[in-house]
Amino acid sequence: MAADTDGTPKPNPHASAEEVQAAYADPKLANVLYHDWEAGTYDEKWSISYDERCIDYATGRFTAVAGEAAGPFEKVMELGSGTGFFLLNLMQGGVGEKGYVTDLSPGMVEVALRNAKNLGLDVEGRVADAERIPYDDDTFDLVVGHAVLHHIPDLPAAFAEIRRVLKPGGRFVFAGEPTRIGDRYARKLGQATWWLTTNITKLGPLRGWRRPQEELDESSRAAALEAVVDIHTFDPAELEGVARAAGLVDVEAKTEEFTAALLGWPVRTFEAAVPREKLGFGWAMFAMRSWQRLSWLDDRVMKRFVPRQFFYNVMIGGRKAG
Repeated sequence: MAADTDGTPKPNPHASAEEVQAAYADPKLANVLYHDWEAGTYDEKWSISYDERCIDYATGRFTAVAGEAAGPFEKVMELGSGTGFFLLNLMQGGVGEKGYVTDLSPGMVEVALRNAKNLGLDVEGRVADAERIPYDDDTFDLVVGHAVLHHIPDLPAAFAEIRRVLKPGGRFVFAGEPTRIGDRYARKLGQATWWLTTNITKLGPLRGWRRPQEELDESSRAAALEAVVDIHTFDPAELEGVARAAGLVDVEAKTEEFTAALLGWPVRTFEAAVPREKLGFGWAMFAMRSWQRLSWLDDRVMKRFVPRQFFYNVMIGGRKAG
């Protein structure tokens, strides 16, 4: 990784083949390379925004775990913040006042701070390892994260650190983590959609729907690293056990997205395989409304008879004893 003259790591937007090869044996290096690589386009890739749509999504995930009455919290840290999606939208939704973003990737911290500045939010940031959080004991009222726990090699150490930096009575909420069973069917659906889309768009009438080959190759290289950085999938009960073993209390895991994931993964993969300009506003509305309707079906109907471990996403929350 490159560094500034003062020794501070700076983003490396493209990993060399040698670095990628080395990353296969080093999950933390893989996380830095992959997320630095993706930082500049991550929000676009995952349809992340900082408007009402994603504010509602973030606050909805938070209240599903913490309850409607939770907050506002004075000092909130996001662990593995990426571009700041979860924290910044929670702050806009009134959950937090002062924000702190941390991530192992310098590129992601850079983008998160830029996003915060553009939104006029009071946010600081540090490049940080979740297993050694660079803040004092009893610092935060709330620690949050979205799609981060499955990237952390030593989860017991990370939960111990979360407990350490929380104030007595402080809370934690993590969302967007893959269940063990959900990840299996999501990956199969994604792989099938990628193969089908990239092959059908080779045909004459559909060639305009095919991304340039160099972009597809770039996506494939990124996917190779993604397979390394995704270290864990979770059984909800086992994840609860890890948090409790770290000394956290009132721990509870909840799951969401069953039919929504069966549609969502093919949709996301298709979006990654075709030129963005081909899709347009109509497609975006279709994708969003379909996800909303199927999420409603999952929450109101499917949860009644489908075991929680079959849903794609697991969320977990709890607190440090006061």
